[in-house]
Amino acid sequence: MVKKNSAYTNSTKQSNGFKTMFRSLQYRNYRLFFAGQSVSVIGTWIQQIAMPWLVYDLTKSVFLLGLVGFVGQVPTFILSPFAGVLTDRWNKYYILIATQILSMVQAIILTFLVFTQSIEIWHIVLLSCFLGCINAFDTPARQSFVIKMVDKKEDLGNAIALNSSMVNAARILGPSLAGVLIAATGEGICFMINALSYVFVILSLLLMVIPHEKKIKSKPVLKEFKEGFSYTFSVIPIKYAILLLALVSLMGMSSIVLMPVFAKEILHGGSNTFGFLMAASGLGALIGAFYLASRKSITGLDKVIPLSAATFGIGLVMFSFFHVFILSLVLMVLMGLGMMLQMASCNTLIQTIVDDDMRGRVMSFFVMAFMGTAPFGSLLAGSAAKVIGVPHTILIGGIACIVGALLFIRKLPEISKAINLHTEKLTLAKMSMEA
Repeated sequence: MVKKNSAYTNSTKQSNGFKTMFRSLQYRNYRLFFAGQSVSVIGTWIQQIAMPWLVYDLTKSVFLLGLVGFVGQVPTFILSPFAGVLTDRWNKYYILIATQILSMVQAIILTFLVFTQSIEIWHIVLLSCFLGCINAFDTPARQSFVIKMVDKKEDLGNAIALNSSMVNAARILGPSLAGVLIAATGEGICFMINALSYVFVILSLLLMVIPHEKKIKSKPVLKEFKEGFSYTFSVIPIKYAILLLALVSLMGMSSIVLMPVFAKEILHGGSNTFGFLMAASGLGALIGAFYLASRKSITGLDKVIPLSAATFGIGLVMFSFFHVFILSLVLMVLMGLGMMLQMASCNTLIQTIVDDDMRGRVMSFFVMAFMGTAPFGSLLAGSAAKVIGVPHTILIGGIACIVGALLFIRKLPEISKAINLHTEKLTLAKMSMEA
């Protein structure tokens, strides 16, 4: 009898744990978004693997590999802060529909150029820059739009983590499929699949029922930009989370641009090897996303952020020394775990404590730190790899991530105090509203 009760209790706990982990799916709009994105992101990852492989196959140049990464992401750095101002002004729902349609057009053009065998490196540079401009508006709008799809703010962290788990599940499947497709049919089919995948996310957006947004009285763009900048770097947890994210993205995540070279020249593999490396990173990231989805509050996230950055850095350092395929896969899992935990923890922490009227602008600085610094890292990594080699470039990136994590840890007492004060204010505000 005791055993039955114990088994029932364990079953109940597991059921409650499952419901807690996937609680954001109770909201219809989020379910639609999650379903559409689940298909679209697989296509995105397939294209992201095919693109650098095509560049390296066409040019055999590490520098051009870094250059394409640079021009594809530098618009995010330049445009994101102003895109954040416009995101706070405009309807985020319509921004997302427009950016998805334009991204589909970019994939269609790539498909046509490859299938007609007229693709040249300048086409890739131009189209990468075009997609970067789209992403400069898409990413802050997407990040800010999450709160519109969940009714309760306490489920926001779970929604962000589930979105990350979906993206990283696609990171496992997408690169693996891309490796097989490139070897069997070439890069053109990869771009075509990505173009078709946008149909699903566009359809999911059109099926949503979105409450009417109140129009905010706008000020001059430059004044709103200054307000957003001042706010972002005056709130201590937001400031340090964004600064660490920028450092890790610049010095650590940029090493990913060298993976096609590492797979080909160091591990002596082909497109399948590259695909498996990226899939292993996705597996680690997926594990991290599920861990974050199972958390019930932001308590302790300030400690997760530096630990995950250090984990990513240690993975990079070890990866630079060991050139055995199986061990490289294991280290990619570790790196994916650290990278995911840091990025999503920063995202959740920032979105939970940011004021709603500043959300678009603050998230534009988050995007600028995460994606906007990456092009400079890509260019730096590509240039450094030509001089000191790929393994040493990855080693330096890993050391920089570890140093950044240690500096963040020194500021933890100040960061934790600010988070606790914010939590107390929210609790008091909630109690006064209930009263």
